[in-house]
Amino acid sequence: MQRRHAAQHLIDAYRISARRACRVVVLQRSSWCYKAHSRDDMVLRQRLRELAHVRIRYGCQRLFTLLRREGWPDNHKRVHRLYCLEGLHLRSKRPKRSRAAAHRLQRVELQRPHQSWRMDFVADQLFDGRKIRALTIVDKL
Repeated sequence: MQRRHAAQHLIDAYRISARRACRVVVLQRSSWCYKAHSRDDMVLRQRLRELAHVRIRYGCQRLFTLLRREGWPDNHKRVHRLYCLEGLHLRSKRPKRSRAAAHRLQRVELQRPHQSWRMDFVADQLFDGRKIRALTIVDKL
């Protein structure tokens, strides 16, 4: 980009041809004449947002696969760039240890004995070094 600006400066300041200016700054004339062909990304960005909203646990690669199955011709680099621009890579992930805890229901109130039990294994060591394990079962009421 700097060479392009330098060539433009030579053309404006010294009124030389574009061919000579490109030769002086060592710039290909095809690069000088190139016009960028930008595309509107809004439709793809909207679809990416919709898929990410529906498939919360999906990352960029899996969303790219879904887009490909729908017939979008864009490559993975473009999808990743739009994925990051939309802020989808900042979705918070719940740690595995508390994933199940987040979906637990409220505990029902117990009405009578023997309705619910709690069990656990307890381990200890005797004075002579032998290990002992016990299953403890307790009525919760």
